[in-house]
Amino acid sequence: MTNEIFRGGFVPGDNSTNAKSKTLGPATVPTESLQPNPHNPRMLFDKAPLKTLEESIRKVGVLVPLTVYKASGSDHYTILDGQRRWMCAKSIGLRDVPINEVAEPSVAQNIVTMFQIHKLRKDWELMPTALKLGVLMDALQERRDKQLAVLTALDVAVVSRCKKLLTFPTSFQEMMLFSDPNDRIKADFFIELYPIITDRLIVRAEWYNRDEITKRFLNKYQNHYSEFKSITDFRKIKQYITNARSSGHERQFLRRFKLLLDDDSIGISSLDIGPSKIHRKAQQITKAIAKISDELRAIEVTEYFGEEELWRVLETLSEIVRRTLARADRREP
Repeated sequence: MTNEIFRGGFVPGDNSTNAKSKTLGPATVPTESLQPNPHNPRMLFDKAPLKTLEESIRKVGVLVPLTVYKASGSDHYTILDGQRRWMCAKSIGLRDVPINEVAEPSVAQNIVTMFQIHKLRKDWELMPTALKLGVLMDALQERRDKQLAVLTALDVAVVSRCKKLLTFPTSFQEMMLFSDPNDRIKADFFIELYPIITDRLIVRAEWYNRDEITKRFLNKYQNHYSEFKSITDFRKIKQYITNARSSGHERQFLRRFKLLLDDDSIGISSLDIGPSKIHRKAQQITKAIAKISDELRAIEVTEYFGEEELWRVLETLSEIVRRTLARADRREP
């Protein structure tokens, strides 16, 4: 089904500005004859960058023509590329703008073309991109990350992040779409939270409610409760879950996790269960000793007779091992 969007010569990675590769030609048209593209993955336009572009257009005009098409039955041109230029032209009262008109694409072609043109510019917010990716996924019945990455020219990692955002309810998605950047919740908050609210240990809890957990962490994050300083603190929680699982302390962890959710005075460090921490340290020491043991077994002793420092260190290590075993009431073999 996805092959349908390649008919007419458009292929992934093609730099053409229209899915059908048919250009109708340049022209100058009234600014008011254009309209935004309903399938533009970019929905948020912050004021500061627009102001800079507006000043440039005041001085030299619109130098790069906008790429547009005329939808069937419409008197207006729809913008494929150049919405920011058009917005600034309108703002300063520019009567006409240069355009390159192309043939009308299908919905899927429209979205793919928009992605191919822009290739997720740095100042794009991720949630609007995710929403349009969701439309494309439904239109093409395509869910595979690699195939979607080829279609859109997005990185596979970006596709994966977008798909995670689409699993959140609309109420949370809207928080990432607030027009004021100061009120907007960054997509990274939900992406970093995702591995926690989908972890099988948390999901199995009888009190599990994904939306409620999200709300409580959002409150902690916004108000800096429970030692939250950065969204990367969610990675610490994920590590605590892994530690508890590997040491067999899942139930104890879940009790502490529930207390953390319910009480904003409790810090996330409370999730680092003592035995889990000791178990993790023991594993680290075991690996280090195993590595040294392998190296000692591999050396040819006669070749190292002159390395006095090595032998002194080994003698000290041997004494430390002996005393440590004695304190643990263990006997050397």
